[in-house]
Amino acid sequence: MSGGGPSQAYRGRFAPSPTGALHAGSLVAALASWLDARAHGGRWLLRIEDVDQPRCVPGADQLILQQLAACGLHSDEPVLWQSRRHAAYQQALDRLVAAGLAYPCACSRKDIAAAQAALGQTRQRHSAAVYPGTCRAGLHGRPARAWRLRTDGVPPVQWTDRRLGPQQQDVAAEVGDFVLKRADGLWAYQLAVVVDDADQGISDVVRGEDLADNTPRQILLQRALGLAQPRYLHTPLVFGSNGEKLSKQNGAQPLDLADPLAALNAAAAMLDLPPQPSPLDKALAAWVGAWRARWAAAAAR
Repeated sequence: MSGGGPSQAYRGRFAPSPTGALHAGSLVAALASWLDARAHGGRWLLRIEDVDQPRCVPGADQLILQQLAACGLHSDEPVLWQSRRHAAYQQALDRLVAAGLAYPCACSRKDIAAAQAALGQTRQRHSAAVYPGTCRAGLHGRPARAWRLRTDGVPPVQWTDRRLGPQQQDVAAEVGDFVLKRADGLWAYQLAVVVDDADQGISDVVRGEDLADNTPRQILLQRALGLAQPRYLHTPLVFGSNGEKLSKQNGAQPLDLADPLAALNAAAAMLDLPPQPSPLDKALAAWVGAWRARWAAAAAR
C-alpha cells in the first residue's frame, strides 16, 4: 500500500455521526471500510461520533447500529461513543498547551471576518474563514472563547491517499490556526478524531472523499501529539439528483433496508465492484475477494 504509515496490524473503523439514519452515501463508506479491514485480515471497529451533542438525534446511534447489522457489518470490538471521552480530549489539549502549540482565542466569527477584511482577504462561498492568528499574542483582557492549534511556520502538509494519490495542503494559508475546543465548550471534530484513532490503534482510515481536506489538520495534530499517522483512503461520493453530495443536511433519505443486499449492491457499484446474488454472506465474501485483489494489484504497481 502506498503512503507509508504505521506497521502494526490492520485496524480500521467506521465512525458515523448520529444526526440521523444512515443514507446511501454512508453505506458506501461503511462497506469500503469493512471490506478493507477484511481484505487485509484486520479488525473493523465502530465509533459513534456524537461529540457534537446539539446535532445528535436521540436514538439515531442505535438505529445506525441496527442498519449496519442488517447489512452484515458488525464491529469486532465494543462500540466507542465520543460523548464518553471528554477526559481523553482534555488531556490531549493540556499537552498541546503545555508544549506551546495551543492557545485560547477570544475571537467571534464577526471578529474574524473583520480581521480578514482589514487584511484585504476575501472568503469564498461555502468555505471556512481563514483564522489570521489574532490571539496568538494573548487575549488582551478579553475572555477566552475557544482553543486553537498554532499553524504559523508550519510547512505544507504532504501525504499520499491510497485512492487519490499524492496530496498537499498549506494549512497555515488555507485554514489558519484551527479550533480544538469550541466557544460553546464542545470538542472540535479534528481533535476528537485524532485522539480516538490513536487510542483505538487505528492503522487505516477509509472514509468519504468529502473528508479528505480534514486530513492535513489531523496529520498536524498527530505530529504535535507524537501519534502514529494512519494510512488514508477516501472513497467516491454519492450525489443526489440535484447534483449535491448526499448528506443528512441536504435531506438524504434513510437507507431502504427492506432488501439489504440491494442496498449493498448499490453501494458496491459506487466502489466499482460487481453485483452479487444472495445470500448476503456470500456476496460480502465475494466483494472481500475482489477488494483484496484490487489493492494487491495497486500495491504491486
